[in-house]
This record gives sequence, C-alpha cells and structure tokens, in this order.
Amino acid sequence: MAHQPKYSIGDIVHHERFDYRGVIYDVDLCFEGTDAWYEQEATSHPPKDEPWYHVMVDGSVQTTYVAERNLKLHFDGSPVNHPFITQHFDHHKDGRYGRVLH
Repeated sequence: MAHQPKYSIGDIVHHERFDYRGVIYDVDLCFEGTDAWYEQEATSHPPKDEPWYHVMVDGSVQTTYVAERNLKLHFDGSPVNHPFITQHFDHHKDGRYGRVLH
C-alpha cells in the first residue's frame, strides 16, 4: 500500500544525501522505475512502496528521481534555475512554484 506524499508539485526541496536543491515537477505514489535502474542508481535501497519525486536540479539541466526519505523542504525562498521551469510552472511565489488556474 502506497503512502501519501509528504511533498507536492512545485515544492522546492533539498536532497540531503547528495546536497542539491531543486523543484518537484511530478510525484509517484510508489517507485515506478525498473528493477535494473533501482539496483544501479538507488544504492541506499530506499523503500519502493513510499513516494518518489521527479526533481529539476537547480543550476543544472539535470532531472532526478528521488525517494521521499532523501528530501527535505528548502526554505530560503530563492527560485530554482533550470531550463524546463517554464514548461511546468508559470510563477514562483513564497518559496514555491505554481500554475495559475484559468
């Protein structure tokens, strides 16, 4: 059974293990990758039955797939510098990203 996500799309987070910040642009309620990717990339073997997040890395063109246990909210309020921000969000306010609903 999947757990409810602690974080939401648009939240700015800090990866505690690899020390980078970024913005969440998608959430999976449980791990949705392949077993081969998990074995090669998820070396700390985080739980597959907890939420995983797609994150645009600040100051980079990279995106990452991160287990919830490795993330904490980042509160400095500064925007994330990533070339795909405008493809997912249309504003940054109060330390998070969002879309205007029309």
